[in-house]
Amino acid sequence: MRLRTLARYGLARLRVTAMTACAVLAALQPAASMADSRTQAKRMHDRLAGVPPSESVLTSMAADIAAGNPTRAADTAMRDRAFYDVTLKNFAMPWTNRDQTVFAPLNDYVATVIGMVRDDVPFDHVLYDDILYVGSGVPGVPAYSPANNDHYAALEARGVSLKDTLVRTTQSSLNGLPPGATAGVITSRAAAQAFFIAGTNRAMFRFTLINHLCTDLEQVSDTTRPPDRIRQDVSRSPGGDSRLFLNNCIGCHSGMDPMVQAFAYHDWDETAGRLVYTAGIVRPKYFHNKDTFPAGYSTPDDHWDNYWRNGRNSLLGWDASLPGSGQGAKSLGLELSHTDAFAGCQVKKVFRTVCFRDPSDTQDRLRIQAMVGSFKSSGYQLKRVFAEAATYCMGD
Repeated sequence: MRLRTLARYGLARLRVTAMTACAVLAALQPAASMADSRTQAKRMHDRLAGVPPSESVLTSMAADIAAGNPTRAADTAMRDRAFYDVTLKNFAMPWTNRDQTVFAPLNDYVATVIGMVRDDVPFDHVLYDDILYVGSGVPGVPAYSPANNDHYAALEARGVSLKDTLVRTTQSSLNGLPPGATAGVITSRAAAQAFFIAGTNRAMFRFTLINHLCTDLEQVSDTTRPPDRIRQDVSRSPGGDSRLFLNNCIGCHSGMDPMVQAFAYHDWDETAGRLVYTAGIVRPKYFHNKDTFPAGYSTPDDHWDNYWRNGRNSLLGWDASLPGSGQGAKSLGLELSHTDAFAGCQVKKVFRTVCFRDPSDTQDRLRIQAMVGSFKSSGYQLKRVFAEAATYCMGD
């Protein structure tokens, strides 16, 4: 009898102990959940701003994540000036130079990207709008000049908050270009210095493809396009072998040269240190080495045509509502920025910046696809893409 009583007592005690343990675990569950949301909040803030959040910001972000509103938490992180001064600066800087390095001074191209993201300017405008961001209200900073980068170098040297300092204006009001000759960052001083300098203006087209469509010329080579607009400086028998032209050179030049014609009036004046535009007068560089193949195309104006709307490069997703041809850099920028490739490129770059990796599996690719759709439907708001990428990767 005593043994049975002890056994019953032991069993009852065991049950009480188990119930107590469950109660303790239940009581700890909200704290554990909050701790997890705090970890996610800190990771999100670190990836978006690159700096640790304050205690109050961390608590606010964690509460939003725990409540199922991580987008609001991401918006909080992006209010930190470091998102603009560091993350967006490093995001855009490689687009402004041929070395594709972040180790370059702040310039008008980068400042304009930062301002557009901050103000939720539709990001497709980055390749065709008459837009420019400059600093305002900073004592001792020289005014913007189309002939040097001193204004932006001084802003950076003073460590000002780009989030609070940049203001929107137009290129045409400050650099002398007619509004119709402006084309977003394509006609920024930094891009002109890097890609219009010397050469044949093909570099501007190539690096615009790399930076904003995430594709290089080798990837869009198509030997089935007609060669009638290939310029005179391209040999039709390089090394005495016409097969090299037909099997290689034609692949890039047949599509590129008709579109590079859009820049026929733009050039970089190295002596003056600025972009120049000569309306109605084709720049001499378009006639360099014209005796290489005199029967080739001689550029008469800045009219361009997109031969890549047909053939394999139709997969870039051209906008059917656009004509596929036009005059000048602005209309070409519109053509390029309204492709599926442009939208996908921006999303992939943001994903890499925030998640510290490229998309790697089916889940990632499906997420990218959804973000591209969201990017377009939101009116090309790039800040939203940053928020969605940070939400997706906050648990990595």
